[in-house]
This record gives sequence, C-alpha cells and structure tokens, in this order.
Amino acid sequence: MDISLSIEIILMLTVVAALAGFIDAIAGGGGLLTIPAMLLANIPPVLTLGTNKLQAASGALAASITMIRKGVVKPKNIKTAIIAAFIGSVLGTIAVQLSPPDLLEKLIPFLIAAIGIYTLFAPRLGEVEAAPRISESRWQKVVAPLIGFYDGYIGPGTGMFFALGNVALRGRQIIEATGAAKVLNLSTNIGSLIFFIIGGNVLWKVGLAMMVGQTIGAYFGSHMVVKGGSKLIRPMIVLVCMAMLTKYVFG
Repeated sequence: MDISLSIEIILMLTVVAALAGFIDAIAGGGGLLTIPAMLLANIPPVLTLGTNKLQAASGALAASITMIRKGVVKPKNIKTAIIAAFIGSVLGTIAVQLSPPDLLEKLIPFLIAAIGIYTLFAPRLGEVEAAPRISESRWQKVVAPLIGFYDGYIGPGTGMFFALGNVALRGRQIIEATGAAKVLNLSTNIGSLIFFIIGGNVLWKVGLAMMVGQTIGAYFGSHMVVKGGSKLIRPMIVLVCMAMLTKYVFG
C-alpha cells in the first residue's frame, strides 16, 4: 500500500527520525516523536506502526553495531534473550492485529510513572553493579519475551524498559544494560517488522527516507552513551518518562 506525500513532508519526517534515533540510542522512547509525526502527516495508524518499525530497526542496528564494537555488549552472552524477545515481539504483533490494546494502554502510564520515579530517586542507579534480584536465566527467558511482546503490541519506550529492567532486576551497570537493550530492541523490531511487511503495512518510500535520519541520530546517540555514561542516561530516561506520561495523560 502507498499514499502520496510531498517531498517536504518526507524530509520533515526524516529530520524527526534523526532526533528520535538520537533519543532512542540513549534512553529509548523515540517512537513518541516518530509515531505522532506520521499521524500528523495523515498516514493511517496501521501503516504508521509498520513504517515506524522499519525506520526504528535501522536505528537499533546502528546503535547495536556501535555498542558491540565498543565492547559494551557481547550478543553471545544474551543470545537466549535475543531469541525470546524476537518471539515475544512476533506474538505481540499478531495479537495487536487481532484485538484492541485497551488494557495495556490503561496500564502503561502507571508503568512509565514507576520507572521515572525509580530512576529519579535512585542517584547511583546503574553506576555500579548491584546484587541481582532474579537469575540470568529468568531474565532472558521470561522478562525479555514479555518486553518483546509489549514492543510488538504497542512499542514506545521498549529500549528503556529493557535497560531499566536489566539494571533493576539483574543489577547491571547502566551502560552495559543500555548496550544490551539496543541489541534486544533490534531483535524485537525485526520480529515485528516481518509481520507488518507480510500484512502489507509498510510505506517503503517514507520508511527508507526515515531510516537515513534514524541511522544518523542513533550513531551519534550511541557514542554519547559510551562517553557520557549514567550521568547522561539517567536524566534522559526521566525526561522521556515525563514526555510519555504527558502524551498518554493529555494526548
């Protein structure tokens, strides 16, 4: 399916995608920018979701490559989580096309508020490793696919949920957790994108243009993570949480 958009609109969406890629690489939540922007461009909701996955996957890939090259994350150590998150996102994408996501939409604001408050009032969050609250096996086999399901079902903030979940439940340092989050988010984006493509719900011209912006933004954002560490990530997560709450409460 395709719709007609002016070159000016496509360029505007590309710029928005670049900013979203930068934010996504640091804290997640870039979908808060790209999804409303596409809806304002009069792109139908289902096409917006599918096209958003296309451009988001490119940003996640750019961020993941940077994190892997910098030695922040080793995919082989989280291969079970990568597979589980992929399966979760596929199931979530199928589910969202079969039923309205009313229940999760009502729960999301409370979940986001809890994450924002936890991040704001934990001054040493992720600066040093802490004692894990659950086993690595349970994190990879249970928590990762649940977050993957959320990404396929609704999406915004998935990277943030992966990162903060790893810090809170596994006691990881926030830079390491953010690196792992990028790789897992890439897996969920690909899983979800495959089924949007099968359903014919991707605007390729728009998505490919936005991929350029998303990739550039993600490249610079991921380098900022490596350089800035928790001093940069923590305030960005709080800001993203506030933005998400504002959208869900007032938008």
